[in-house]
Amino acid sequence: MPRSFHRTPAHTSRYGRYAGGDPLAPPVPIQSALEAIGREVMEGTSAERAMREYLRRGDQNRLGLDELARRVRERRAQLTQRHRLDGTLEEVRRLLDHAVLEERKHLVRDVDLDDDTRAFAEMRLENLPTSTAAAVNDLADYDWQSPTARADYDRIRELLGRELLDQRFAGMKNALENATDADRQAIRDMLNDLNDLLEKRRLGEDTPEDFDEFMRKHGDQFPENPQNLDELMDALAQRAAAAQRMLNSMTPEQREELMSLAEQAFGSPDLMQSLSRLDDNLRSLRPGEDWSGSASFSGDQPTGLGEATGIMQDLSDLDSLTDQLGQMYPGARMDDIDLDALERLMGEDAAVSARTLRELEQELRDTGMLQRASDGQLRLTPRAMRQLGRALLRDIATQQSGRTGRRETRNVGAAGDRTGSTREWAFGDTEPWDIPRTVSNAVLRTVLDGGDVADGVRLDTRDVEVVETEQRTQAAVALLVDTSFSMALDGRWVPMKRTALALHHLISTRFRGDKLQLIAFARHAEVIDIEQLTAKDSVWDKGTNLQHALLLAQRHFRKNPTAQPVLLIVTDGEPTSHLRPDGSVFFAYPPDSRTVAVTVRELDAVQRMGAQTTFFRLGEDPGLARFIDALARRAGGHVVAPELDDLGRAVVDSYLGARATGRGKPEDFGDMLQGRSWWW
Repeated sequence: MPRSFHRTPAHTSRYGRYAGGDPLAPPVPIQSALEAIGREVMEGTSAERAMREYLRRGDQNRLGLDELARRVRERRAQLTQRHRLDGTLEEVRRLLDHAVLEERKHLVRDVDLDDDTRAFAEMRLENLPTSTAAAVNDLADYDWQSPTARADYDRIRELLGRELLDQRFAGMKNALENATDADRQAIRDMLNDLNDLLEKRRLGEDTPEDFDEFMRKHGDQFPENPQNLDELMDALAQRAAAAQRMLNSMTPEQREELMSLAEQAFGSPDLMQSLSRLDDNLRSLRPGEDWSGSASFSGDQPTGLGEATGIMQDLSDLDSLTDQLGQMYPGARMDDIDLDALERLMGEDAAVSARTLRELEQELRDTGMLQRASDGQLRLTPRAMRQLGRALLRDIATQQSGRTGRRETRNVGAAGDRTGSTREWAFGDTEPWDIPRTVSNAVLRTVLDGGDVADGVRLDTRDVEVVETEQRTQAAVALLVDTSFSMALDGRWVPMKRTALALHHLISTRFRGDKLQLIAFARHAEVIDIEQLTAKDSVWDKGTNLQHALLLAQRHFRKNPTAQPVLLIVTDGEPTSHLRPDGSVFFAYPPDSRTVAVTVRELDAVQRMGAQTTFFRLGEDPGLARFIDALARRAGGHVVAPELDDLGRAVVDSYLGARATGRGKPEDFGDMLQGRSWWW
């Protein structure tokens, strides 16, 4: 057969079995995966580890790596606990016992047999060795009188030959059933040519033409259709190594008996000699295969040599899958998982779950959700942060839609301070009407026009006057978040981060003219961007330095003098530290009067700048409640004490209220959130 027959032209289409699982299954859950990974990151886990943990857990629609690995281990245990390796020896013993029994019966019934021949035959049968292999070998030159007994003995030789070949060439046992002398000779020729080819490779003398010639002559005996000698050697070495591991797993007595029986395969030792030569060549050419391993079998289901070798290959593949699914080695990737082996050994559902997880990992990288930073660590990208922020705002919208009571009716963006003056309305004005002045204008105009007020007054657009305000189209927002260790200790760490991320996303997408600054404060305060805050881990940091945070907030407000200052403070503790004049940090617990004094001084400075202030108090400590209430009264602000799962809604609500009214009082913003999918 010409070698080119096996090649497929580049322009043709090839069709095969669909390997993608259920085509109607849910798509790769990139958003839900990102949210789960984001939660882990906010809790202080690295993005790399968070992604690995998600892949290990899976989700409600697909198995995770841990569950797949558990099923693989369970499958391995089933194989070793179900089978035993003496199936071929047991079959040979059964055939031998039947042959001896039939021969004895024939000797008794055959009246034409002379007495000396009968006595000699009975003596040989009576004195057979107890070892099955020794008995088979001892009967090699026995002149069988019973045709049935002779057929059984020939079946022993045939079975041994087929099993030994099946060990090295999967499927050979069935292919050689009812084999003719010509079939057996074709096998001998193939083995001789194969060994010659492998020995040429060992000497470095083989050529591609040698392989092509071998496949032309014997290709029909290799249905896997290897494309070169290396592919052929890989397949043969894996099978031969599994056969050796199977022998290693036998008891010494079983192994010795099997080796002795092998000499009778096909009636001569030629087959075993060729196979031993093949094993030596493969060991030399593929030393990296596992030639020394073994397994412990404890079942009661006997298996033949070929089947047992296949089981050993399966055990090896299952061990490899366990490592691949564990992903514990350096540089582990989902691409390492052998999906074909997983489907063959564990079924299609397992392969589909693993394929989906692999696609998910690739999607997270390819779509720019995760990327390597300069330090080599995997991090969430700004795009991923936007996705998380969008999801958090969606959660807030869901919370808001379930609330009852006041509804938002103000125009967003109309925040400003009244100047005390009014002016005539002009087209496009959105300021509120000055009702007394508008009515007075209508009455005066009616009188001046000669009308009678008693007959009624009609308003005209010339009468309308609006309240003049100092229009502020921007807001400078300072979100001060407590990052002291108590926040993490009491479970407030992640809600705080989620709140900051939601507010950041709202301002960056809906109110892009506003200026948001995130300020984290613990023993000292620092301006921090959203990526740093999201990835920030909790550390044992004693101190709650609100004074320093307020100083940084003032600097932010001064940089944006035309914007409406909005101050939002999330904390679970009283101030316990402040900056000394030399820049060092003073700490004292319980709070020192000096810390309280400088904190109040900076709060007064913020108040003089016109900031609308809201405190978000976390926790139920009465002392903290009294202190925060006092600060809020002094600043002209107010206090919100939300539940942790309501913190995000409360902060966003307060921001929108302060921006729209200039009062800082948290209002519902249901009209803004409900039905406004365009700003997601």
